[in-house]
Amino acid sequence: MAHPPRFRDDDPYLARLRELALALPEAQVKVSHGHPNFFTKKVFAVFGGIVKGDHHADTYARSVLVLPDADERLALLEDERCFSPAYYGPSGWVGLNFLVGQPDWAQVAELLDMSYRNTAPKRLVAELDKSVE
Repeated sequence: MAHPPRFRDDDPYLARLRELALALPEAQVKVSHGHPNFFTKKVFAVFGGIVKGDHHADTYARSVLVLPDADERLALLEDERCFSPAYYGPSGWVGLNFLVGQPDWAQVAELLDMSYRNTAPKRLVAELDKSVE
């Protein structure tokens, strides 16, 4: 059974996230389980999330899910904008809700970079490092 889309393609938050995520080496996007997923060999970011026990609410529909460094996760979860997303949270992922305050796009870019580095092949991380030198 296909999942219905849980996003609008013209969403300005998604547009900015798409711009940042697809600037990373060989990053692509596909829709999976109703959400845009940004990936190389593995997913490094997802637009939209849910929390356990609240699958139908749109509270976190305009957020980004990322896999931060383990030592950053707890600090992020102390931020009122962040949450532990259903399904992803137990694997160390964190959600950043774009609707709580104004998104800090520099922070979003840093989180995407961190998540990309935690999931992309070493060759692509080396390519990213060359591009920032």
